[in-house]
Amino acid sequence: MCGIVALFSRTSPVEAETVRRAVGRLHHRGPDGQRQWISEDRRVALGHARLSIIDLHTGDQPIANENEDIRIVVNGEFYAYEPIRKELEGKGHRLRTRSDSEIALHLYEDLGVHCLHRLRGEFAFVLWDGVNRRVFAARDRFGIKPLFYAVHGDAIYFASEVKGLFAAGVPARWDEESLYNAVEMGGHQMRTLYAGVFQIPPGHYLLATDTHLQINRYWDFDYPLAASHASPRSDADYAAEFREALDEAVRIRLRADVPVGCYLSGGLDSCSVLGLAARHHQGPIRAFTLSFDHAQYDEQVQAREMAAKANADFVPIPLHQDDLADHFFPAVLQSETLCNNAHGVAKYLLSRAVRDAGYKVVITGEGSDEILGGYAHFRRDMLLYNQAGQDPAVAKRMLAELEKLNPASRGMLLPDGEAGPLDGLKRLLGFVPSWCETFSARSMKIRALLSTDTLQKFGRREGYSALLSDLDVERQLAGREPVHQSLYLWSKTVLPNYILTLLGDRMEMGHSIEGRVPFLDHHVVEVVRSQPVNQKIRGMTEKYVLREAARDVITDTIYHRQKHPFLTPPATLNPEQKLATLVQDTLRGPELAAIPFFDQRKVVSLLDGISRMDEGSRVVFDQILMLLTSVCILQKGFRLAA
Repeated sequence: MCGIVALFSRTSPVEAETVRRAVGRLHHRGPDGQRQWISEDRRVALGHARLSIIDLHTGDQPIANENEDIRIVVNGEFYAYEPIRKELEGKGHRLRTRSDSEIALHLYEDLGVHCLHRLRGEFAFVLWDGVNRRVFAARDRFGIKPLFYAVHGDAIYFASEVKGLFAAGVPARWDEESLYNAVEMGGHQMRTLYAGVFQIPPGHYLLATDTHLQINRYWDFDYPLAASHASPRSDADYAAEFREALDEAVRIRLRADVPVGCYLSGGLDSCSVLGLAARHHQGPIRAFTLSFDHAQYDEQVQAREMAAKANADFVPIPLHQDDLADHFFPAVLQSETLCNNAHGVAKYLLSRAVRDAGYKVVITGEGSDEILGGYAHFRRDMLLYNQAGQDPAVAKRMLAELEKLNPASRGMLLPDGEAGPLDGLKRLLGFVPSWCETFSARSMKIRALLSTDTLQKFGRREGYSALLSDLDVERQLAGREPVHQSLYLWSKTVLPNYILTLLGDRMEMGHSIEGRVPFLDHHVVEVVRSQPVNQKIRGMTEKYVLREAARDVITDTIYHRQKHPFLTPPATLNPEQKLATLVQDTLRGPELAAIPFFDQRKVVSLLDGISRMDEGSRVVFDQILMLLTSVCILQKGFRLAA
């Protein structure tokens, strides 16, 4: 994995120092070398910070084609690339490197933008086509790798992280509307928290010329219509189909010229990945596990048992509230987004430990919940809206059981309190997905802390209308199973903007670690999307097909264990410890006072009342306090103007 930068100026010359600053700001993404190229007319520049994993000796970028009129910078990995290399060489292409990145360059020469359909993996890239004088920038199907852009002055700027754009001279300002909406809908497909800064949506590409800029979609989930009737198959057939796809996705992600480790929790996802990886890995694979000093949030026992079954080298990494407090500021700045729990900080520290152990690559279980309905709110949707064949009394009992078994999910994954106005969402979909209801209820709590001016501007808006206006509702949502609709919306918002950012790429690359996610191999996803919804959720059992597919490579404990979201112990449950003190001091201090979107007096009143709340309410409001604290950190760290 790497960091990439690009500038395309329509009139003014690009300054080498501007590119150098931007690439240098992404040093953590590529500490093995920084290079840049500027065109002869000084209107185009490409920059690259390299983390060398494949082709350690000749894989430097930018890479040029034979005629040197097309160049590319790539962040990510293309899997199963060797056959494509041979195919390209057979057609007469002369490849300069042995890296996987170069195949995109020559596929583009042959296929143009349609080369994207041949690429498999986690990637973002920017390509300059000097013949047609156009920029071609693209992002992988799920948003595993980030790619931001901004139009500033007469130029278009691209970077792997927003801080790279700021370093290049893009103004650092809040987008007040996006900040308001981010809380309610988990982020936007294109907009960011920062004014004038956008992201290329997952599964899309951008084309820019001297006179034109457009963004097109090249992939989508395409869930089948609920009324379609595929030939029924047995559970064993579905499990075998899924196992074959996932096993291949894991196997090809073990390919590297450096050692590959594994992130391991006590959950089904990472345990399945480890179990499959161990079958293909030469010798014991090293498994890195976080542990916490709060039993409800610690999974070390289950992870250790799984590591023993897989004959893996088990490496526990204990974390305490003080560790989270000490690294909260740099982790949030690295994430560039809002957080509602310190789990992103924990992942930041996990990546540091992996780097210090001499590793550059890990495989992870991220993405499984998004394609297999793993979270509690998807089970709630199944019980509420996929009721064919369900006994209403049984469904009611299971809903109560779901709430009881998921106390840590209250307010985060399951609704707590009254939701805001969601009439537009219900009219369009015919129901309200549980996660939208959950986020809306949390938004209502935050709305009570907003300044009068912000409330007057946005208080009557329904945040999801902005999101739905950018989606192809008729072709991607209408007529689909409610659970599939809920999965789709989550995968367009929370997955790329939170899960793959705060718990994935940004925290891993903060310490130069490449995270590989086999569950988000598009071949795996295309298998899962075609399977019936009851292969994802069956009664109270989530990720049913995965449990059956991985049955032989996981422990009995993991096979029978319900999903537990990866969370750190809330600061509000440990009021005497350092993280709680950090939150209190930050929200009572000058940082929040300098942000015009919130009323600090209301926030202080909430802080004063935390000690009188029961434990469940503390868990819910801890998320609010974390969000506000992360806003303050972004404000201070990036010196954001309102």
